[in-house]
Amino acid sequence: MGALPASLDAIHPGLWRASQLGRASGRTVETGYAALSAELPGGGWPEGALVELLVQQTGIGELRLLAPALATVGSRALAFLRPPQQLNAIALPHIGVPVDKVLLLRPRLSADALWSAEQILKAGSCGALIFWQEAIRAESLRRLQLAARSGHTLFFVVRPLIRATDPSPAELRLTVRPSAEGVTVEVIKRKGPSMAGNVTIELRPSPLLLSPHRRAARVTPGAAMALVNERA
Repeated sequence: MGALPASLDAIHPGLWRASQLGRASGRTVETGYAALSAELPGGGWPEGALVELLVQQTGIGELRLLAPALATVGSRALAFLRPPQQLNAIALPHIGVPVDKVLLLRPRLSADALWSAEQILKAGSCGALIFWQEAIRAESLRRLQLAARSGHTLFFVVRPLIRATDPSPAELRLTVRPSAEGVTVEVIKRKGPSMAGNVTIELRPSPLLLSPHRRAARVTPGAAMALVNERA
């Protein structure tokens, strides 16, 4: 009888222990945030796979979160499919996303958007595809996952946080919530154990600087009285 392999990886790269962080099925791209990369199989965003970002609300910083990875795709285009907000051509280069690489698609019907996403993934001509879509049936997600596997495109679907309980074939699923200096991210699906807690990502520029409606820090009555006494 031959000797037993030293690890499961030696048997097949697709095997992994549930108590340990698994390996990515293909190439990965560095996230740009060490704490987040440490929580992802392969140490980064997987190419050729469906990644779901479940956001508390759109526009809270999902593009700035992905910007370091988007800056690494080389000469290939960046496809933005159905973004809910108007993209700012001045702000994009400021976060490292070149405007001349952006392919903006706004199909009116969801069926057309799903078809567009599938064709982009199959063609493999784009370095990344970010698809904002509120409701997608599980079978449509499976089609997109299969299409993504045919190439090396970074593929993100941005959906509402309330969809976190829906079944999904995505290789990675992360929740994204706003925080004082950026966003708080939790990985809720990955190859490996459940994530203990979450990761706070500091985004630049800070949301407090970008928002004209930022709130001033609250001052308690006791602190306010101490401040008055100090100035007296």
